[in-house]
Amino acid sequence: MNLRDFMLGVTTGLAAAVIIKEASERIQPFMNANQVLENIKDEFRKESPIDGSWIYMKPENYHNGVMTIPVYRGGISRVLDGEVENFEFAADARSGVIVELKKA
Repeated sequence: MNLRDFMLGVTTGLAAAVIIKEASERIQPFMNANQVLENIKDEFRKESPIDGSWIYMKPENYHNGVMTIPVYRGGISRVLDGEVENFEFAADARSGVIVELKKA
């Protein structure tokens, strides 16, 4: 094997890796559920400390009367003025934006 063949193999491998990475990002259009939860927790922390949180890792369909979108369901507990408050949310799986928030 000469140097030219070796470099051709390395270049082909790198090009294939880049193409596969780009294709996999287009196939999986959803945000990571943990990242969605962290973003929501950051917003809640601006008002008071978080006591606990959870999120379902698999998106489900949410219908708001007009359209159906994939969402992650989850919840957050926080302590505000000595009282524990529980919230349940539905966050858009593509953007992470909360589409439903209710106090439980």
